[in-house]
Amino acid sequence: MNFLKTYLIAGGVYWVVDFIWLALIAQGFYQKQLGNMLADKINWPAAAIFYLLFPVGVIIFAVMPGVKENSLVRSLILGALFGYFTYSTYDLSNYITLANWPLKVVFVDIIWGILVSTLVAFVGYKASI
Repeated sequence: MNFLKTYLIAGGVYWVVDFIWLALIAQGFYQKQLGNMLADKINWPAAAIFYLLFPVGVIIFAVMPGVKENSLVRSLILGALFGYFTYSTYDLSNYITLANWPLKVVFVDIIWGILVSTLVAFVGYKASI
């Protein structure tokens, strides 16, 4: 498996799809649900670190095991689980610790995490074979 090639392709898909989700599709939803909790400006260094690291996690925990077993289904299941656990950790921690974190956001984010991580696992698997 060529890790760099897989990373660039899968990571590129993640960056583009998550940007479309956050900036175009769900922007109004988050604005309505989170309102004044949203920052005025994006913290670009933190965003860069996150967007560089997240695809690495999908590749290590979902793509590589599937490639090792020659199983797209394994990569998809592990990708979905990776998305479920990572997005659940973020949203449930916020729900626990922030006074006004909406339950609706918890559910929408977790579903989004499952979908986008499964997609990235699919693309990563296909790019690596």
